Amino acid sequence: MSTTSAASVSTAELRRRVRALEALQAKVRELAAANVLSTRETAVKAARAKDEADLAAREAAAVVLRLFDNDRDLVAELLGVPAEELEREAKPVTAARAKVLIEMLRARAERPRPSRPRKPRAEAPDPSSSAPDAPASTFTPDGGRADAV
Repeated sequence: MSTTSAASVSTAELRRRVRALEALQAKVRELAAANVLSTRETAVKAARAKDEADLAAREAAAVVLRLFDNDRDLVAELLGVPAEELEREAKPVTAARAKVLIEMLRARAERPRPSRPRKPRAEAPDPSSSAPDAPASTFTPDGGRADAV
């Protein structure tokens, strides 16, 4: 930019540009602060999820050892995990907590599994049994029948 063109810019235009620049800087600061907050929140959630997963792994190790009469070598061989690591993970879980978890597993195993409705097989239509005047019916997502419109 030459000095002559800079001199031709009015004071009002310079003030407008300065305000626009300040507004842009404020917006950048807001976005940076929002990014920091979002990243920290995500990190906290991830740390919480990791803690929950670690606890679940320790409890599962304790349960499986208890179910196999504390035969850590057999369990370690079945799971492909070193026996020392398995025992170290299971150690912080109390026997009472392991019993509660085992009872929960047994209760879940005894419940009947929810059966999903099966989709009807698409069979070849028999031309002799179809009635041309009968309204067409369709299957609804809940497994019932509904007349087609």
